[in-house]
Amino acid sequence: MKKKLPLPLWTIAAPVLAWIAYFGMSLDLGNLYTIVLAIGLIGGVLAAVHHAEVVAHQVGEPYGTLLLALAITVIEVALIVSLMLTGGPDTAALARDTVLAAVMIILTGIIGVCLLVGGAKYKEQVFSLQGVSAALVTLTAIMVLTLILPNYTTTIQGPEYSPVQLGFVAIISLVLYGTFVLVQAIRHRDFFLPPEADGNEDIHADPPGKKVALLSTLLLLVCLGVVVLLAKALAPDIENAVLKAGAPKSLVGVIIAAVVLLPEGLAAYRAARKNRLQTSLNLALGSALASIGLTIPAVAIVSMVTGMTITLGIDMKSTVLLLLSQFTIMLSLATGRTNILQGVVLLVIFAVYLFTIIAP
Repeated sequence: MKKKLPLPLWTIAAPVLAWIAYFGMSLDLGNLYTIVLAIGLIGGVLAAVHHAEVVAHQVGEPYGTLLLALAITVIEVALIVSLMLTGGPDTAALARDTVLAAVMIILTGIIGVCLLVGGAKYKEQVFSLQGVSAALVTLTAIMVLTLILPNYTTTIQGPEYSPVQLGFVAIISLVLYGTFVLVQAIRHRDFFLPPEADGNEDIHADPPGKKVALLSTLLLLVCLGVVVLLAKALAPDIENAVLKAGAPKSLVGVIIAAVVLLPEGLAAYRAARKNRLQTSLNLALGSALASIGLTIPAVAIVSMVTGMTITLGIDMKSTVLLLLSQFTIMLSLATGRTNILQGVVLLVIFAVYLFTIIAP
């Protein structure tokens, strides 16, 4: 009698083959090898989503979504810091551009798709208003302090903080994010638990077991690591394609951010299709908070150690779109119920964000 694998074979094989493809880059097999890397990237993303759902089912909400958000953000931060250390002064605005792209993709793209898909299938979806409100309050404060306020301080002219100011804002970002995690995971965990929505087949399903969950946790980290490394490896090809198409170079950052956020985006989408909008919002808003709350302190440390100048302030066009996105999200999620309209509005704002990058 054959022994059944604890997980589907493809979810184990995909990250292994992706890592083999990544190390195979040293063989210099030509331009066609880019297709192999892209296939490995897609396989790693799909496997990451599966393992994230296994872990989330075992540990329950909101720990599962918190784990996925933190894992992806830590790896994303490591990628940004490594690029800054190797790129020098030319990467002064890298953290700002990456964080802005990530937040806009999450707030308008990922949440917009989730609300649209959920609204189309179930007409209305419900979620815990207290948990979403806590996330939005924290996100608003961190966004303004890190991306907008630097444009208006006077110690240093321009969209930059002085070293003292940067250190202070880094500490404040950690305090805000740390407090949010404390509220989400310990003091008010019930604010982030999904209601038992009709049509959700997963609520009463048995958890996978501790051994399977541990294996999925390890494989999730393996998947996320190779996704980020393959995204970094494919960046020059993406940049060349963007430049050949005549689009601005800033579009490259958006594409890379979108690739890195694919595991979270797919996990949020699948949760919305199963009528678990609370899980989708936990993933999306938690990721946006982690992206800013962990990235800014990390780049602040790099700046203080290396003496590199870090540009944080965004321009007026980006400020308008960011504030519009946050204001629209607050209105859309103000009642604890959503429908297809909010999803369409958010996706329109996302389309405007992408269009104004291509045609500024």
